[in-house]
Parts: sequence; C-alpha cells; structure tokens
Amino acid sequence: MKLTVIAATGGIGREVLQQALAAGHDVTAVARHPERLSPTPARLVAADLASPDPDTLRAAVQGADAVLSALGPRSRADAGVTWRGTLAVTQAMASAGVRRILVVSAAPIGTVASPARPHPPRRDPGDGFIVRNLAFPVVRAVFRDNYADLARMEDVLRDSGLDWTAVRPPRLTSKPATGRYRTALGRNVRHGLLVSRADVAHYLLRAVTEPATYRQTIGLAY
Repeated sequence: MKLTVIAATGGIGREVLQQALAAGHDVTAVARHPERLSPTPARLVAADLASPDPDTLRAAVQGADAVLSALGPRSRADAGVTWRGTLAVTQAMASAGVRRILVVSAAPIGTVASPARPHPPRRDPGDGFIVRNLAFPVVRAVFRDNYADLARMEDVLRDSGLDWTAVRPPRLTSKPATGRYRTALGRNVRHGLLVSRADVAHYLLRAVTEPATYRQTIGLAY
C-alpha cells in the first residue's frame, strides 16, 4: 500500500514508519524536521502542522491509500496543534480524493467536552471504578488543554466525511510490539491501563483495511 505518515518523528510516528517500511509499504513521512529520519527509504516531506501549507500537504497525501497520523500535543504550549493540523490534513485529503485516515487520540477523550459535543457522557462504558473515579479525573485535570485539543480533533474527523478511525490508547510505554493487545469498538478496554507505542503503531497499520473501524473510536490496551 501507499501510506502517508503524519508526525513521523514522534514516538508513535517513528514506530508506524518503521513497521510500515518493514512490511514493504510505499511510505511518505511528514514532519517538521524530516531530516531527523535520514537515512530512510521513505519519501520525506517537511511540513509544520502548527502552520501548515495546503499545497505541501496535498502533495504529501496525493495517491495515498491511507493517511496515518500520530500528531499530538507534546506540551501544554502545543495545545491546539492537533485539531488545526488534522483539519489541514483532512482538507488536503478531500482535495486529493483520499478517504482513509487513522489518528491517535487518548482513552479519556470520550468524556471530554468539545465544541461539537458540549455535553459528553459522564463515563465511558469500558472504564472500571478505579479508572472512572480516581485515575481519569486526575489525568484530565493535569492534561486539560491537551485533551481538549484531542477532543476537538475528533470533532474535525466526524465533520470531515472521510473514512476515519480514532484510536484511544491509555498510558503509553516504550516497550516493543507484541501484537497481543485488546480492542473495543466505541469504548475503552475494560481494565486496560497500558499499551506500548509500538503496539499502537501495529494496530494502526492493521486497521487500515478493516472497514468495521470506519468512522469509529477504538479503545486499545493490554
């Protein structure tokens, strides 16, 4: 397949890129500093998703079978880059006639308010007592701005008309891929507290060709 990887120099982005190349895919890697990926057989495209150029993004996604985005705020100062960058990517895809996009979101987002969902559910059906009442309230408070950014990114996807999938992992680790994780359609994974960046990448690549994940959020955890 021909794939475009957005934010290819980040933790998950690098994993997606490496696994996609190892599987023999034709990959375009988009990043603010793509030279950090050299040497690589991937086609490299420099793009600042905080202030994206539409022509650059259109060229980066042109002809792709799917776009896989690991774009996300690395700090509170980056809040807003995810939904704005995703909007630019989806607009470029629509212009280029590309329909499939998979993105990385986060487990708490189902209960985070956004402009299109000002009154989200108070609880995710996949969350147990401890996660629902102790873990996620603290995490949401600490990363409030970042989660608001991701929630708005999901708004962008729902409005795009594209065949999107938003993967919602819990706490990320740097352990290697196992391929042994659980998924849940439209909810978080029960008692799922961890998953590695490598396994998130593994699932993103697996889900590219799974129509059941179109226009869905997917919980992912061990």
